[in-house]
Amino acid sequence: MLETAAAGRKSRSDFIAEQLEEAVINGAIPAGSRLDEASIATQFGVSRTPVREALHILCGRGLAAREPYKGVVVTQISAQRIDEMFEAMAELEATCGRLASHRMTMSERAELENIHHEMNALADEGEHTGYNELNTRFHSLLFQGSHNSDLIAAAQTLRLKLAPFRKYQLKDKGRLKRSCSEHQQIVDAILDQDPKAAENALRRHLVSAAQEVLLKRRRREEDSQTETNLIEEA
Repeated sequence: MLETAAAGRKSRSDFIAEQLEEAVINGAIPAGSRLDEASIATQFGVSRTPVREALHILCGRGLAAREPYKGVVVTQISAQRIDEMFEAMAELEATCGRLASHRMTMSERAELENIHHEMNALADEGEHTGYNELNTRFHSLLFQGSHNSDLIAAAQTLRLKLAPFRKYQLKDKGRLKRSCSEHQQIVDAILDQDPKAAENALRRHLVSAAQEVLLKRRRREEDSQTETNLIEEA
């Protein structure tokens, strides 16, 4: 019974965290905003417990921070900071891919290809939620394929911080198709056991994802500025 209740809270806290993450990233909740537990609990119709867990997730991913006398506050995430995180992720994934190209077992290679085929089908349907879930499995399998526990731990830790941004940029159907095309290059390199090609393909893939995030961010800021100008002119 306790396990069921805990699972329910976990599910609710994850859902709330996802909603808050998207609102922070798309600017609906601006930097400096205080995330009030009671208000959020009322908004989602839940107790404070899953809200507290959700805020803990946001703090762990660097989207918010606990400040004395203020509580949980949304942090300012600059374009430079996003660029730095994607750059670090690109280097980690490139290294994992290079090692995985000749360390992956046959079953791991087969699983990677199967996941890729499933993702292609989801991309054709524009189903970004399922695609994002498989995308996490795809990249995690590449980390595991390096068969280096320290690299795997470092890659998974950074991936958790970048997860909201990667999910955000995959909500566009055109991006899903481009992502699949980039994944095809990664899979081909892994199956061919070509370390240099795998390394380069993964690095390009992360650069492409970073560009998409920053482009969406710039468009959002421009749209926000346009709205502000219209209001001032009215």
